[in-house]
Amino acid sequence: MGVVNVTPDSFSDGGRWFEPAAAAAHGRELLAQGADLLDVGGESTRPGSTRVPEDVELARVLPVVRTLAGEGALVSVDTTRAAVAAEAVAAGAVVVNDVSGGLADPAMYDAVARLGVVYVAMHWRGPSDVMDDLEHYDDVVAEVRDELAQRLERMLAAGVRAEQVVLDPGLGFSKAGAANWPLLAHLDALQSLGRPVLVGASRKRFLGRLLAEDTAEPVPAGARDGATAAVSALSAAAGAWCVRVHDVPGSADAVRVAAAWQAASGARRYESDRGSVRGVDGPADRTARDRRGQGTQDDQQDDTRRRTT
Repeated sequence: MGVVNVTPDSFSDGGRWFEPAAAAAHGRELLAQGADLLDVGGESTRPGSTRVPEDVELARVLPVVRTLAGEGALVSVDTTRAAVAAEAVAAGAVVVNDVSGGLADPAMYDAVARLGVVYVAMHWRGPSDVMDDLEHYDDVVAEVRDELAQRLERMLAAGVRAEQVVLDPGLGFSKAGAANWPLLAHLDALQSLGRPVLVGASRKRFLGRLLAEDTAEPVPAGARDGATAAVSALSAAAGAWCVRVHDVPGSADAVRVAAAWQAASGARRYESDRGSVRGVDGPADRTARDRRGQGTQDDQQDDTRRRTT
């Protein structure tokens, strides 16, 4: 999943592709580099950020979603608002990526049930401007798993089908530092809930702190891509459905390495011990270039849903 930030203030690349034409061009570049899916967002969720009005978010994302989807790309909309999700799906998005897991907007589960698209539900405890104050865990793996299990139960009760749902441990959200590592080391705990898992570690603070020397400031976001690629390889080997990244080539190569490693060791790619969770086809198997121009929007939605089950 390649990140397309249509924002002036995202922590890593805010403002670089703020204009719709520039954002669409960046999306095409990510596809050419091997992205399977483009995640278009119009509201920064960096630590300390505050909300933008709904009409502003819509004005940012809809032209980009419409352009990229119209060219045959598989597009995800990164939003916590049900209304934005609905408008983006109408414009061609086939995935809703909600960092709040449905907690920011009580209408989200009903909307996703009605829309029928893939829904990525992330672990979240509160808005970006207060999330660092909510980092209180006795057992981060068990608590994140249990909180996501509760949300999964609620969305299913609201009519969302299980096969629509992908879970995300929410790295960096109410987890500024060391709490992220146990979650990465135990992706199987989330997979035990029976749904695919997305990993979004790209350029996040905990990687910057890992790479810093002694007590130095975290290394800049743009210097964290090597560490991100390492997480991508390990996540793929652990059976992740998808990795969400800013720098596609490094992670695409890392996933290829993980696939070759598993194939040589006799492992079955992207398959859990339940035998039902499979990942998005990697760039080595079926690139975004192969998909451009194939099928209608409904065909793309069906294809994306199949690859979550």
